[in-house]
Amino acid sequence: MRGDAEHIDEFAAWMEGLIRARGYDIDSPRGGGKTRLAEEAGVHRAAVTRLLQRRSMPDLETMRGLSRALGVPLRDVLIRSGKLTEQDLPLAPAPAPAPETGPLSPEQAASALGIPEHRRTAFIQLTERLRQPPAS
Repeated sequence: MRGDAEHIDEFAAWMEGLIRARGYDIDSPRGGGKTRLAEEAGVHRAAVTRLLQRRSMPDLETMRGLSRALGVPLRDVLIRSGKLTEQDLPLAPAPAPAPETGPLSPEQAASALGIPEHRRTAFIQLTERLRQPPAS
């Protein structure tokens, strides 16, 4: 794994693109984009400035805040920063699709929802009434 100094240019360029794409004006001196981003991320403005000037890699808390403010998964930020690799943070396997079983019966729904026994009969009766076609 490369050190922070080797990753800062690439990471900062990626972050700049995200920041601009999210509408933060970081180019004009009085645009307020850096300050607004820092506030929304809950970090110091100086941390944003140091990153954009490629002077230092943000710490974990700053990355967490920037991730949240920019709407980017923290996993992506950590991997792009070079702090961790995809092998360090593997994606969870996609859940298997639920088998097609058709609609639940009122009894199955009552069990699945944890309806207490003393209310189960009323739940089932009401559910069955609601499932009947409307009277013409």
